[in-house]
Amino acid sequence: MPGRKRCRCVGFQPHFLYFEPRKGDAMSRTDVWESILKVEELESIRLKDYLRLSQEEAAERMGVSQPTFHRILSEARRKIAEAFIEGKAIRVEGGDYVVMRAKDEAPEVPPRVPPGWMRGRNRGGRGLGPGGECRCPQCGYTTPHQAGVPCYQQTCPKCGSTMVRP
Repeated sequence: MPGRKRCRCVGFQPHFLYFEPRKGDAMSRTDVWESILKVEELESIRLKDYLRLSQEEAAERMGVSQPTFHRILSEARRKIAEAFIEGKAIRVEGGDYVVMRAKDEAPEVPPRVPPGWMRGRNRGGRGLGPGGECRCPQCGYTTPHQAGVPCYQQTCPKCGSTMVRP
């Protein structure tokens, strides 16, 4: 039986929470599929690939074991590769994390907290994400987003396509 899942330690809050593919000079598309990257997955990429820490050092900073860090990093890389290959947008949100900084690190972000931030478990929210709407990429039908139900799990009542989050 697996042990209790612990919060991961994250050393920064990203400024950019959404990345969208573009084809040539085209403007942003509204029919793009999304890949959700958890905050702790982004942190694993930051520590290992951006700061070039060893896997042991990065795992220690996040407060997880080395095998757990490897699983988080592998999943993050898989999601990013999938988004690049399939032309999906990347949305950074959710996860089980707590924001902490090393004593010798300068703050990397302003103290402002973006809307909808820290909605993961134990952060005051219920991990249900921000409000908004779900939209059909085929026919354009929109419906209010239901808390706790991802848009991709809903089908369009008009054409039967899978709904997406704009």
